[in-house]
Amino acid sequence: MRLYRLLGIFALLLCNLIASSAAPGYTIKGKFTGLADGTVLELIPSGTHDDEKPVATAVLKGGQFSFSGTIPGPRLFRISVKGHYGGCQVMVDNSSNITVTATGSTAERYKNKFLDLQDLKVSGSKLHEEYLKKTSYREKLNQDHMDYNRRGEAIMKQVSAARQAKDSVKLDSLYKTAAYKKFEADEKVFFDKVEVTFDSLITANKDSWWGAFLMLNAYSYFTPEQKPVFNKLSQTAQESYYGQKIKDELFPKGFLGEKAPLFEAMTNDKKDADLSQLLKGNKYTLVDFWASWCQPCRKSIPALKSLYADMNAKGLQIVSLSIDKKEADWLKAEKEEQLAWPSFLDKGATSAAWKIRTIPAMFLLDEKGTVVAENVTIAQVRELMK
Repeated sequence: MRLYRLLGIFALLLCNLIASSAAPGYTIKGKFTGLADGTVLELIPSGTHDDEKPVATAVLKGGQFSFSGTIPGPRLFRISVKGHYGGCQVMVDNSSNITVTATGSTAERYKNKFLDLQDLKVSGSKLHEEYLKKTSYREKLNQDHMDYNRRGEAIMKQVSAARQAKDSVKLDSLYKTAAYKKFEADEKVFFDKVEVTFDSLITANKDSWWGAFLMLNAYSYFTPEQKPVFNKLSQTAQESYYGQKIKDELFPKGFLGEKAPLFEAMTNDKKDADLSQLLKGNKYTLVDFWASWCQPCRKSIPALKSLYADMNAKGLQIVSLSIDKKEADWLKAEKEEQLAWPSFLDKGATSAAWKIRTIPAMFLLDEKGTVVAENVTIAQVRELMK
């Protein structure tokens, strides 16, 4: 009896030893043929509206790569070549042992670099299979979108040409045609279907983190109209990682009355910005987030120049902060706009720290760097300066 007891204790200790040595965590192994050895791959968090940074890198050798680690809960990642868009997405948890294979190539489109993958296969994760099933609705919606645009292609080409020619008489005539009215009706049917699809999907998954994840997956950005959708989610879903991401967007805490957040930026001669120096000697400092590609931002610059001309002598400084991804795009726009005040390029973390979702976005700081107005308008700044 004693021997059996000792053997039982030994077996239990052995099981505990094995369990402790096999710590939970994910593994992603793969092979991308067609890419050169030495190519750097990145594992980038995905599935949110944030500009996420890589959490790991791997160097291709014989086309093979590997990532491993632990995560607090289910996460969607994107695997891509460093500095490239595209690639593939994988849904991962700490029990995932994923294998990814594909034929890869890189290309430049719209002045950006992309990783294109053909014959992509992802195996070894039931969670990833579930992710593919839950997001398969996008394929049907994409097809519906292409179908109604194809049907209306002829009339919309005429409308586009009239708009470019600024021919208002021609536009009015086209808007009254049966073809254009049919296009409008088809478009409404499509977007009504999108809303019903989104609502049904999120409601069906409202009791788990999937509901929050799918809400982020469905909407490219949030407006107050999505607050009732979020309120449908269970407490579990709202408190999940992805639920908190949504909450931060829909119910932003803001910085009013607080010190300005992180400010990491550089000048056009690559010198670091110093916010304390920019504040010095000014009653107020207006921080303006913009980008070269943002037309509303560019259109607001003449009004900013007028504000600066009127109010700079009265203690107002303006600081423009571009969120452009490419330094060359910012430099070109900065040269074109000839800004009369300090201008900087975000080094990558500032816009996220200030919770910038849309631009232009302006914040007014006092001489101590405290935020006294956020998402402020030029008219409101003029009123505050009186």
